[in-house]
Amino acid sequence: MAERLATQYVKAKLQLSSEEMSRFVRFFEDQQIRYGVKVLENGSQEVVLEDVAGREEIRLVFERHHDDYVCELSCRLVHPGLTNAMRKAVSAFRGDAIVNRIYSNYTMIYHYDKGQVRRIVESNQNGERVVFEHKDTLGQLECQFRSRIVEHEIEMVQGAINELLDLRNQTTDPCQIREIDERLRQSTHQLFVLEA
Repeated sequence: MAERLATQYVKAKLQLSSEEMSRFVRFFEDQQIRYGVKVLENGSQEVVLEDVAGREEIRLVFERHHDDYVCELSCRLVHPGLTNAMRKAVSAFRGDAIVNRIYSNYTMIYHYDKGQVRRIVESNQNGERVVFEHKDTLGQLECQFRSRIVEHEIEMVQGAINELLDLRNQTTDPCQIREIDERLRQSTHQLFVLEA
């Protein structure tokens, strides 16, 4: 198995409420990461995270925006303790991020959306290939279901048109023929709309 050389947060964003901000700090206690919090102007906060061995640290500045704290960051991590803690934090606190996991011969690019991995791309000297992409299966099934409802309606309208045509061929009264022609016009318009 290839050894990861570094993890680079190309672009990451966390948006936390006041309650989530407190949980965010406590979260790193459970990950055995040292931390310090400094309150800045306007209620913004700077969180300094350091792995237990003291080999690596990052500074996260959370700007105060109304009732939320927003942190946008880019950083490069090498040691596994802090790297794993940050990965778990992005997931647990529904962060958005593009993360490069760098190996000697290739890079795996992870795209996070609200804490979930939506896409993984492998990049090497030969180019890029998609390894994983989240599919909205439920949305696709709903769309397919709606499509079948429309197909059913089309069949019903086509059946009604066929019945009206049969009725028109059997009718000799000009008044009834005009009435049938009007209903045919409405039905063909409805069929046109459904098929569009």
